[in-house]
Amino acid sequence: MNPRKKVDLKLIIIGALGVGKTSLLHRFVHKTFYEDYQTTLGASILSKIIILDDITLKLQIWDTGGQERFRSMVSTFYKGSDGCVLAFDVTDVETFEALETWRGDVLAKTIPMEQSYPMVVLGNKIDLADRQVPQEVAQDWCKEKDIPYFEVSAKNDINVVQAFEMLASRALSRESLGS
Repeated sequence: MNPRKKVDLKLIIIGALGVGKTSLLHRFVHKTFYEDYQTTLGASILSKIIILDDITLKLQIWDTGGQERFRSMVSTFYKGSDGCVLAFDVTDVETFEALETWRGDVLAKTIPMEQSYPMVVLGNKIDLADRQVPQEVAQDWCKEKDIPYFEVSAKNDINVVQAFEMLASRALSRESLGS
């Protein structure tokens, strides 16, 4: 591929309220972590330029609100997205159980609806001691759905960059296939 090629990708990050979506995004884009984030109302957008396989990618990442009352509005942001981060909190089993609903929602709203839509699952907050979701349970769920799984910590900067780069890479290969 042409090393000067530039590709714009729209990625979304979704999951239940309080799983750390904004923290993950700020860790990836700004290399920062704050203890006190405000609840995201609707969505906010952050951009980051990365180089992957000699291709310059401009990632436009939509950070969506996780509250149930925003779900119908948030799902309108899925349209035209090239990939999705599904996030849950390893210390909160309900956020893991909600992944199926979030996944189904995004698959139903992305056009064309297809199984090859690029996703990654992030189990966030592995830095905390009171874990409720065993790593094997999350891995098995992801394996069954053929979605890469990353155990991450936005606070301690563990696997965040790798997860976003994997999603960008999967979205890029799908893009270059003309899907």
